Amino acid sequence: MSQLKKKKRMGFATRMGAVAATVGGAVGLGNIWRFPYEAGQNGGGAFILVYLICVVILGIPVMLSEFVIGRSTHKNMMGALKQLSPNSKLYGFSYICVLGSIVTLGFYSVVCGWVVEYLLLAIKGSLSGHTPEQYSEIFGNFVGDAWQCTLWTVLFLVVNFAVLSRGVQHGIERVSNVMTPLLFLLLVIFCVNSLMLPNAWEGMEFLFKPDFGHLTWKGVVNAMGQAFMSLTLGIGCLVAYSSYFKDDTSLSRDAVTIASLDTLVAILAGIVIFPAVFSFGMQPEAGPKLVFEILPSVFQQMTGGYVWAMLFFVLLFFASLTSTIILSECPIVFISEEFHMSRNKAICYVASFTLVIAVLSALSFNVLSDVTLWGMNLFDLFNYAASNVFMLMGGLFTAVYVGWFLDKRIIADQLTNRNHLNKYVLNYTVLCLRWVAPVAVVIIFLACVGLI
Repeated sequence: MSQLKKKKRMGFATRMGAVAATVGGAVGLGNIWRFPYEAGQNGGGAFILVYLICVVILGIPVMLSEFVIGRSTHKNMMGALKQLSPNSKLYGFSYICVLGSIVTLGFYSVVCGWVVEYLLLAIKGSLSGHTPEQYSEIFGNFVGDAWQCTLWTVLFLVVNFAVLSRGVQHGIERVSNVMTPLLFLLLVIFCVNSLMLPNAWEGMEFLFKPDFGHLTWKGVVNAMGQAFMSLTLGIGCLVAYSSYFKDDTSLSRDAVTIASLDTLVAILAGIVIFPAVFSFGMQPEAGPKLVFEILPSVFQQMTGGYVWAMLFFVLLFFASLTSTIILSECPIVFISEEFHMSRNKAICYVASFTLVIAVLSALSFNVLSDVTLWGMNLFDLFNYAASNVFMLMGGLFTAVYVGWFLDKRIIADQLTNRNHLNKYVLNYTVLCLRWVAPVAVVIIFLACVGLI
């Protein structure tokens, strides 16, 4: 078979750098913030078991579909589709992916701004000496302050785009090589501390002992959605990153490594949180407020609570930055390559678009709190659109496109490294992409819109 013509471009210097960047991009607040409270609300170990199954039959195959598109062409989503299917208009779908990544980055950066505020509060020692009600009041006052909430959101985005302006190797890869290992190190330190707390075993039992009596159909759908969103699937981010992979990279090995480490972070976050929650009489079903209202109350009851609070929000900051970097790279490489402009100019465009969505999202908790669409404020609307529309549409498209329409010789070349690797992964991936992933995505979507 004639090989696809590839244009030499920037890329990751090492496999370790590629894995660190992709793992860092996948690991975010969804693992450390969302996963624990989803598990807490859906039967602990029962939710984790379903989640692991979903990662294997849904997450990894869809990830591989994006890897195939990106690595086979070494181009952004639009350039890749133009090359792989030159006689079709499928490349138009890349606009949805780019829009989805910008919308996701916009609302997500607001939560990252919250992390920055709480990191500073922890450093100043302002997260100690309060009642649970006062922690709730602190958070409410912060998000209700339009200037403060917007300021930290904007400053976080400045740091994010400053890293990206350094390029792939000197910006993305270098930062990921430092922050991703530190993230794991901090998690392990927290786990050791949590396991030494009184009644820690109750938290571990809750986390790992399956309680299917508390796992509803909604919990199963949430596990599918969590597996899908945790890996940043469906909005072209992994296409962009995999376009920087070297040709001798084993896509299947890297996909399994990335998914395993991403899942490990989520489980470690549960080990950090639930023993502490049970030790100090908090509720594991606390929901989204777990990080910003419940955990500060837990930290102040620990020996050395000041240090633990500070380290925890450092951990969240690392996770926030690495995940916003991958969200930003997709539209940056799209604009720079398709509109033939410099990387820094493309960054300015993406930063401008993102800033509009981010500011609107930050203001939706204060001066724009009365502005609602379909019963949601702007932050919730952007969150809903990103998670339940753009990611799901993109995931369905890539699964169906690679599973049914892409030249099977290209898939075989990429997944077996031109017959140098076992073909079992190829057959399994195509099976999941053709039948399992599309059905799962449709079920998630129907559940999200309330039809099932």
